[in-house]
Amino acid sequence: MSNIPNNIPEKTIERLSEYRRTLLSCHEQGITHVFSHVLAGIHGITAVQVRRDLMLIGFSSDTKKGYDVEVLIRFISSILDSRNPVHLAVIGMGHLGQAITKYFNGKGLNLCIVASFDIDPVKVGTDIDDIPCFHMDRFEELVEELDINIVILSCPTETATEVVLPIINAGIKGVLNFTSKPLNFPKGIVVENYDITTLLEKVAYFVKENEDNNL
Repeated sequence: MSNIPNNIPEKTIERLSEYRRTLLSCHEQGITHVFSHVLAGIHGITAVQVRRDLMLIGFSSDTKKGYDVEVLIRFISSILDSRNPVHLAVIGMGHLGQAITKYFNGKGLNLCIVASFDIDPVKVGTDIDDIPCFHMDRFEELVEELDINIVILSCPTETATEVVLPIINAGIKGVLNFTSKPLNFPKGIVVENYDITTLLEKVAYFVKENEDNNL
């Protein structure tokens, strides 16, 4: 593993995650080998891109039979996953937070949601999808106690900036922000701002453009 570069491009990491989900599905169906052009077709890219991504992480295979599905799953997992499960917390247990929690539960990933946080007294002190919900007042304390490294923000946009300082103070290493407000954190905290509204509007725009071009 020492020959694997540390500076793997962000887009390659995203595609590796997508490849693994496809490979896991293939494995469940009893498929033992898969060709690069099959993976490429599923993900809407070229076979050259698939081979380039795998070469970048140091994976090589006898392409006469295609890639060994089990071997490739293990190899990609060795790149993406930490040695121990990564503990996550969700901040904001409204409809979106609960949907995210429900999605992750039972996925068998190396990512484990161990706590959620809210200020709603109806939710605080309860288990939501088997995940305990705590008041934000206990956030910094429980981040240390439960060894939480990453938080998923699904709180209301108008309160998003209020959680920035607690996140910094708690020593959180990564943030996935589902609010519509881009948030800035100090260097050393990995942040992914995921604006669903913007993405939907982008999709809607291209749908409109395709319709206009077909008139």
